[in-house]
Amino acid sequence: MAYSDFTLETAIATLGVSTELTILFPDLRSLPIPAWLQDTLSKRTPLALISEKSRSEFIVAPILLASRELSHEKLAIYSGQRLDIDSNKGLVGECDFILTLSPPILPLRSPIITIVEAKKNDVEAGLGQCVAQMVAAQIFNQSTGRSKLPVFGCVTTGEIWQFLQLKESVVSMDERRYYLDDVGSILAVIQFIVTQNIALLA
Repeated sequence: MAYSDFTLETAIATLGVSTELTILFPDLRSLPIPAWLQDTLSKRTPLALISEKSRSEFIVAPILLASRELSHEKLAIYSGQRLDIDSNKGLVGECDFILTLSPPILPLRSPIITIVEAKKNDVEAGLGQCVAQMVAAQIFNQSTGRSKLPVFGCVTTGEIWQFLQLKESVVSMDERRYYLDDVGSILAVIQFIVTQNIALLA
């Protein structure tokens, strides 16, 4: 078993977590969109409809790069990085993206966000995989003395972004979903998470 084998139901049943719906970012204000990102998305969005890989390259990655820019390069982006934590629990495999507050060099340190690209353009189908990766990231942080860092996750189709937060054993799923036509709010969410975690590490 690996991350991609989890459904939300099996993640809840086997990983000891519970879920709740909540408003994770109640006072969020959309951020200005960098001109280069606006231009990139307008040119490449039609190409992103071809496959999951193209969505990753033409939509998700540029948004994450803009988030790194907005964080003044404090955010590192790992694509396709393995996060092998516990094979007995199925917490093994590659993550589509992991975001950390560390230099962009191996070994991996301090995951704060795991991002799953929704298979078959279905956000719900990616929730179990995302929860499993969040649990793995939490265990990783605990093992490196960073247990106070909350772990966030996101399932995205490129066009739709669903954010989650793991604290202790509770997965809070944001009642609000974010859409590509409001990319400024997607950037604002990621920047909020980065700022919150920087404050916790201070």
